Amino acid sequence: MSILKKPIVTEKVSALNESGRYGFVVDKDANKVEIKKEVEKVYGVTVESVNTMVYPGKAKTKYTKSKVVSGRTNSYKKAIVQVAEGDIIDFYGGV
Repeated sequence: MSILKKPIVTEKVSALNESGRYGFVVDKDANKVEIKKEVEKVYGVTVESVNTMVYPGKAKTKYTKSKVVSGRTNSYKKAIVQVAEGDIIDFYGGV
């Protein structure tokens, strides 16, 4: 099971990429030290700091013709990683 699940590619995080900060969806049980080691191993960069945040799932309701469907979105953990100056992570290299 990998600690890094997927990179976050949104307008807000893409604006942070210019200053050397990158976002990832990570495993809920991963701590900052494990996230730092995994990013350094996978992308070959030097990580200066890691900030983490946990997003709880939200209740959602959908009204259909026959009934009301209620459910919940998944909760997830997000990490913002600051890399050393001069290092970059290229998410679009294989595209």
